[in-house]
Amino acid sequence: MADTEPWTIQRLMEWTRQFLQRKAVDEPRLATELLLAHAMGLRKIDLYTRYHELVPDEPLAKFRELVKRAAEQEPIAYLVGYREFFSLRFKVTPDVLIPRPETETLVAEVIHQARQRGNPLPLDGGGSGGGVPASLRILDVATGSGCIAIALAKHLPGATVIATDLSEAALAVARENAEANKVAVDFRAGSLFEPVAGEPPFDYICSNPPYISEPEFPALPANVRGFEPKIALVGGADGLAVIRPLVAGVPERLADGGMLFMEIAFNQAGRVVPIVQATPGLADVRTIKDALGHERVVAARKTLASGQ
Repeated sequence: MADTEPWTIQRLMEWTRQFLQRKAVDEPRLATELLLAHAMGLRKIDLYTRYHELVPDEPLAKFRELVKRAAEQEPIAYLVGYREFFSLRFKVTPDVLIPRPETETLVAEVIHQARQRGNPLPLDGGGSGGGVPASLRILDVATGSGCIAIALAKHLPGATVIATDLSEAALAVARENAEANKVAVDFRAGSLFEPVAGEPPFDYICSNPPYISEPEFPALPANVRGFEPKIALVGGADGLAVIRPLVAGVPERLADGGMLFMEIAFNQAGRVVPIVQATPGLADVRTIKDALGHERVVAARKTLASGQ
């Protein structure tokens, strides 16, 4: 950055947007806003109400360092320390995947299904109808930052939400996120369903499991493969190493009529749907498209009295 002219917020934003665009950083304008607001301790909207103000030396130096790291493809969410998901703010560190808009498809569908249950008893959230059964039980497997579990707990008050993950470091971040968003989620460490052995069955089991194959990993964007936790991304040689045991374990842990909601890769439905269809006790298998029209979530229902 040349210093021949004063660095106003406006000039700094214009220069940085062009620089990050040349460096192939995703959404360079938004990245610029997030980094500058973070460096100055402001909200994004404040940048535009203070457009012609000079940027003080200390935040300017901090901003320059952040921009340098962003140009090297370090994710913006890690640089500022948070990501918005389902209108909530989540702390993110390199111990967890960065929540993505595609995953909101899963959350929205679970909320929709929960509100359609039609329980005639008094419902949490007020009234008699359109609310959520207070006995609702939800399990989120491979929770990471906790974004799915926490968003569901926020929008389905009164539900019991349990979330599991292999990574203790990820669970530490998830617990912070639950506290910050003022919800109660029971986070447990362990593989897949091990942490809920002996638990009563669940109404909904949700998961965004690792689903990238080993051959696909090197082709991921640099800001993903170089910074996000590989264990949360890669599902073995074919991308299905976690999905197979996850699906196999679902029927015995779902209540009759309960549902599975699992995120998959945009091009994976043709391989995952047959696995779910072939699983005894699961029926009504379907896919749900994300905002871009990709088959992003596989849903299935446990058949009545199956496995009893």
